[in-house]
Amino acid sequence: MTLRQAKIEDLPDIVDIYNSTIPGRMVTADTEFVTVEDKLDWFYAHNSEKRPLWVVEIDGEMCGWVSLQPFYGRPAYNATAEISIYLHENFRGQGIGKKVLQKVLDECPGLGIDTVLGFIFGHNEQSIRLFTRLGFDRWGFLPGIAILDGVRRDLVILGKKL
Repeated sequence: MTLRQAKIEDLPDIVDIYNSTIPGRMVTADTEFVTVEDKLDWFYAHNSEKRPLWVVEIDGEMCGWVSLQPFYGRPAYNATAEISIYLHENFRGQGIGKKVLQKVLDECPGLGIDTVLGFIFGHNEQSIRLFTRLGFDRWGFLPGIAILDGVRRDLVILGKKL
């Protein structure tokens, strides 16, 4: 498994992987599919060495992507980043998420990041287990903050100091 900086040519596959998670209502608060055009500004905001957007590949095949993004947008929080991991449906449930998360945590100190946050729906028990297995603790709980198909969903904030 390798991580590499995403290229603009990867964006259609990145969007496809992201869109594949929307119907399940487990991973993202988006409720409608997004387009490549919708994600262009987001893509270019990650085109930096300090807050990368990486493609995850196994044997040269893209199986997912992971991003680190600034938290709260103020200079005092520069050493804190939010992580997002999305895997292609054919690669879920195989332990790849754990490997990706660990690899990113290992890279964070070199990016000037000493605190990593994950924002996870409370009903996404699989992702909460993944993060807690790698040392994340529950740092916040926002009850009923999201509405997905008429159902209120909690948001759990998991954090880890590196």
